[in-house]
Amino acid sequence: MNNSQALQKNKMGTEPIVPLIIKMSLPAMFSMLIQALYNVVDSVFLGYYGQGSEALTAVSLAYPLQLLLIAFVVGTGVGINSLIARRLGEGDVKNAQNVAMTGIILGVATWIVFALMGIFASRPFITFMAGSENTQIIDYGVEYIFIVLVFSLGIFIQVMIEKSIQATGNMIIPMASHLIGAVTNIVLDPIFIFGLGPIPSMGVKGAAIATVLGQWLSMLILVVTVCVKKFAFKFSFKGYKLSMKTIKEIYSVGLSGIVMQSIGAVLLSAINIIINLSPSPADVNTAAQTVYGLYFKIQSFIFMPVFGLNQGISPIMSFNYGAKCKERLLKTLKIGLIIAFSIMLLGTLLFQIIPSQILSLFDVDEQILSIGNKALRTISICFLPASVGVIFTALFQAVGKGMRSLLMSVLRQLVLIIPLAFVLSKISIDAMWFAFPISEFVAMVVAILFFIDLNKKDFSKLGK
Repeated sequence: MNNSQALQKNKMGTEPIVPLIIKMSLPAMFSMLIQALYNVVDSVFLGYYGQGSEALTAVSLAYPLQLLLIAFVVGTGVGINSLIARRLGEGDVKNAQNVAMTGIILGVATWIVFALMGIFASRPFITFMAGSENTQIIDYGVEYIFIVLVFSLGIFIQVMIEKSIQATGNMIIPMASHLIGAVTNIVLDPIFIFGLGPIPSMGVKGAAIATVLGQWLSMLILVVTVCVKKFAFKFSFKGYKLSMKTIKEIYSVGLSGIVMQSIGAVLLSAINIIINLSPSPADVNTAAQTVYGLYFKIQSFIFMPVFGLNQGISPIMSFNYGAKCKERLLKTLKIGLIIAFSIMLLGTLLFQIIPSQILSLFDVDEQILSIGNKALRTISICFLPASVGVIFTALFQAVGKGMRSLLMSVLRQLVLIIPLAFVLSKISIDAMWFAFPISEFVAMVVAILFFIDLNKKDFSKLGK
């Protein structure tokens, strides 16, 4: 063990918990908020586009495929990050470099799969989600998701390099590249959507182009950086050998992340299908799909900081669990719960008090506003119990109970919510939104029961 590693472990075990959590969590929370910005900014500008309502619906229906892409990008990146960090900890620099280069190859290979999906599956998917009669929505949705998928190489390479750099302990460069990409997207969105000077108005297509250009710029910044700056290992294919063992090790960690991230795409698709099957009038269903798509993006500003908090507290809890420091582990859990609860409480208050103002950011019509006000107020009831479920999920991962984490995610976003939403949608669209808080309350109870069991069987064996 080198001196820097010893110092880091000493901090994990001795530094005051609150400053340690803040220091460990803030970079991840900032990165997560940037990701949320990516998710929302297209919809904000499209809301003011000439055919705003149809454009918003189209982007909402296309979003599950975008989420699926992100699941594979992030899940693979997490596997690469974990394996490189372990190799560097072992002092095996050559193998760390091999893992990083394998990540680039996996990024290209996965991009090819999603590019083919964009070419051949975009129209069938959007048609299925929208209904064949909504031709304008279908055309908009295909325009958007085709570009996002086919030209997604930028985000694949960006994240593979980003996670490799983060594994060396450098968080600033990845954050800076993310921020530049997000700002680029924001600047280019109105130019390409509405047209400016020689650039024609491109609507939904322009939003997609702005998104991928932001991703490609982030990628180029990272590529140039690894070419000119020295890291703990060199980014080079010189002497590289593809190893199936390395790929297996990457996905042994990354696969659970891919599955957990993909659940969001499945949930989004399932709810849109359930809305389509609702006995409500067709125009109400279409408006409800738009509302749900907007909610899914808006809520990321509340949930993403909590997920960033998870990334900060997980290594602290892992270290203290391994060091048998029960008091510090439970104190980290307690403070994490307080911070997450506070963030979610703020989100709940905003959704309860100013739902109209939130939705008005997208320049929606009166029907969407009416449905959306009820939806945001009802769904946001789930935020407070969700804060408990999300933090306990981080605890289970930190102490090696990965299956409990996976079970919690599946329970929260699939097993409970989809059947409930289907049954309640037969009553009304307004009733369907109650599936979200009901599911989160049940999942919270299960999480607490899991924790009680863990506290009795595992934590009782730890020292102070």
